[in-house]
Amino acid sequence: MGVDVHGTVAEGHEPVREAFARNFTALGERGAAVTVYRDGRPVVELWGGTKDVGGDEDWEHGTAQVVRSATKGVAAAALLLLHQRGELDLDAPVGSYWPEFKARGKERVLVRHVLAHRAGVPALDRPLTPAQALDPDLAAAVVAARAPFWEPGEDHGYHAHTYGWLTGELVRRVTGRSIGEFVASEIAGPLGLDLWIGLPGAEASRVGRLGRIEEGPAPAGGLRVRPKRNVAEAYADPASLTSRAFGAITPAPDENDPAYRAAVLPASNGIATADGLARFYAALIGEVGGAPRLFTPSTVALARTEASSGPDRVLIVNTRFGLGYMLHGGASPLLGPGSFGHPGRGGALGFADPESGVGFGYVTNGMAKGVTADPRAQALVRAVRATL
Repeated sequence: MGVDVHGTVAEGHEPVREAFARNFTALGERGAAVTVYRDGRPVVELWGGTKDVGGDEDWEHGTAQVVRSATKGVAAAALLLLHQRGELDLDAPVGSYWPEFKARGKERVLVRHVLAHRAGVPALDRPLTPAQALDPDLAAAVVAARAPFWEPGEDHGYHAHTYGWLTGELVRRVTGRSIGEFVASEIAGPLGLDLWIGLPGAEASRVGRLGRIEEGPAPAGGLRVRPKRNVAEAYADPASLTSRAFGAITPAPDENDPAYRAAVLPASNGIATADGLARFYAALIGEVGGAPRLFTPSTVALARTEASSGPDRVLIVNTRFGLGYMLHGGASPLLGPGSFGHPGRGGALGFADPESGVGFGYVTNGMAKGVTADPRAQALVRAVRATL
């Protein structure tokens, strides 16, 4: 069923509007928005559908959504900015900032290992309840007490939840502020971003409700790949590292709960508009709206230079990471070889492509089954690629 698509596209970017509309008719989209920046200015701003996945209130220009693991790219920016300013050494042991973390063989975990998913602690001895997960002191202590699953730095595996407690505690130890406060004052505030890790109460009414959707058939030219048997088995086995990593908070938290949205979980509960996410990535690689770029060229190089690749011990499939960001290829196809960014499980995607000057943000209220390459987001990426 089609919906009215609102917003604007610059001349030559009409394929993105067509792909966005087709997501509603072919891929089960309920409510979503996409924004694309090119060389610091918006060239695509589209939205449509309903604010809540099962509701009838229209999605508006300023509607925001939980972006799940797309939050990780924002958390990574906090650490890389501290490094850029000389306040955080990527080659220092995490324990030099967080002494308690040295326990049980983690003395050799470096800050760069955290960003590249090489720290070896993607899961916990026992899961945290949703209430416990919202307590940053408790969560950090539990992660610090865990022995690594592999020799730190020698392999990689996606730290689905623990990445947030690792990055959040490092920012807190270095700055004395939560990572949510750091992002608000050092990134979102100066750039005027509708983007939060820890949603202020005054913004709560803008955020739609998430829910599961059933995807429609793949559109012509689309790609639908069934998960390999060993991947499906890993998710189904409660004893696997895959299940334990994604189940580090058990039962799964209610992402529509105001308390969850107000908490600071930098691996999973960031909230943004499509413009906020796209503008963030555009600002990593260039000036936006007169504000200076966030990353120097050398910091961009850190973000997008391969630090981990190959079979992922948690996701099972091949993944590629720079420092804090997924890279083009493997489980996360982006715009081109130099792109870097992060998807959110079930939908959202944000990335930058320095070669084309693109900053991209897609947010949705309809959570599909996939972890990385959501068909709706990929349809939009292909359409953007066609405009270049």
